[in-house]
Amino acid sequence: QVHLVESGGGLVQAGGSLRLSCAASGRTFSRYAMGWFRQAPGKERRFVAAINTYGDKKDYADSAKGRFTISRDNTRNTGYLQMNSLKPEDTAIYFCAASDSSMIPAENDYWGQGTQVTVSS
Repeated sequence: QVHLVESGGGLVQAGGSLRLSCAASGRTFSRYAMGWFRQAPGKERRFVAAINTYGDKKDYADSAKGRFTISRDNTRNTGYLQMNSLKPEDTAIYFCAASDSSMIPAENDYWGQGTQVTVSS
């Protein structure tokens, strides 16, 4: 089992940047693909970005392309989401997830508790 803890959220003005971190403990982090998802108030949780175990394959939602960068450091058991040019519509709770069976984690994989990102206009 993998335990995930997100950090790095907060309040930022539009156009600003944040870097989210996802610290993993438990089983070997490098065996798991990792993804970031977000859930805005009153909306369903949606995919943002994913990265494979080696970090050489990445996938992004259209809303994240060109602004967000997913990465990982397996030596630190940590994944990251660098978010630039933030917009008010990026406001959401951001979750990281890990999967040993798919590059994009599913609901029945491992999930963190989330970190709040608020972008003011």
